[in-house]
Amino acid sequence: MGVTYKYFGAPDGATAARVPISMRPEELGGDELGMNGMFTKIKPETMAAMVLTGIEGVPLHKVPPLELVVLHPDYAVVKLPTTVVDPLRGIGEEAVGAAAFIWSTVPDRGGPRDAFNVYQLLHEWQDFSHRLHEAGHQPYCLVWP
Repeated sequence: MGVTYKYFGAPDGATAARVPISMRPEELGGDELGMNGMFTKIKPETMAAMVLTGIEGVPLHKVPPLELVVLHPDYAVVKLPTTVVDPLRGIGEEAVGAAAFIWSTVPDRGGPRDAFNVYQLLHEWQDFSHRLHEAGHQPYCLVWP
């Protein structure tokens, strides 16, 4: 039994905090905010590090912590730094490929190691970033066992 991560967008922390109350995790497809959220086994800390290290050139030890919005016995909601999705909107194919390669070579870190898998993940995140921006939302993650 692993942990599931559901990334979604919300205009603010109060709205994000209500998402788990309004629906059970097994019912989450998109989310109540219509952002076509993403399910993944990749931790939000890893996603933040992958983008900031590979695209922004931030050293792994300088990646900012996530903000806890809700801690409940059955789930948690965390807010990702805006700097995690913003850099993805303005980059092209070459930059995504370079970021995937950079992340695949970073020592002492968790998450996917295969550059092609990282490349695909970054593309999914790029699409997610555009949807968040268009809706004026911030990135959040619902975590449950």
